[in-house]
Amino acid sequence: MKSINKKAVCIMSGGMDSTLAAYMMQKEGYEIIAVHFNYDQRTQTKELWCFKELLEKLKVKKHYILDLNFFKSLGASALTDKNIEVPTNGIEEGVPITYVPFRNGIFLSMAAAIAEKEGASVIAIGVVEEDSSGYPDCRENYIKAMQNAINLGTKDETDITIEMPLVHLKKSQIVTKALEYNVPLDLTWSCYKSEDKACGICDSCRLRLNGFNIAGVKDPIEYV
Repeated sequence: MKSINKKAVCIMSGGMDSTLAAYMMQKEGYEIIAVHFNYDQRTQTKELWCFKELLEKLKVKKHYILDLNFFKSLGASALTDKNIEVPTNGIEEGVPITYVPFRNGIFLSMAAAIAEKEGASVIAIGVVEEDSSGYPDCRENYIKAMQNAINLGTKDETDITIEMPLVHLKKSQIVTKALEYNVPLDLTWSCYKSEDKACGICDSCRLRLNGFNIAGVKDPIEYV
């Protein structure tokens, strides 16, 4: 009997969370179709470099690199608008200024088009709800609603599941699990501000460093 080739479209930013999600999908026997978005974010060059290095490690056969200038035109986020400073004091209530409006919704929509074209049954995204920065598009109920919308808006024979294996994990648990899966954490990037050495003081760096600290291991990337 011929084996069925399972495919998973993995949205990969070059960060620790999405990288681990891809490794988990591969471990489950999925062929990885990697998707990366350049959206004029501050650390675009570094993130793209990480993504390409990770493709080699995962031995990915097929990938997409998609360039979006929409977010730069939109502004409204410190990640895409150089006139807005990235917060570094660690004290920000409500939805952070680093939130990019509906970014995951747009990414998932594009990933759905790829999944339908490639015959993939899964889209994997590394969203984290409990230990994230409070982004509304990282919530489990939102992702489930998006899955429903995708299946309503695609061919009848298309049946896509959005996997979010990290959604209820703390950052320290993500670090531990990444080590279990032999994820090359030195090739991942989390900093919102810098591309040379991580700043260590933006929200994303704070979350990452705290996760490594609680996990009791040293972060392999360089900090200022």
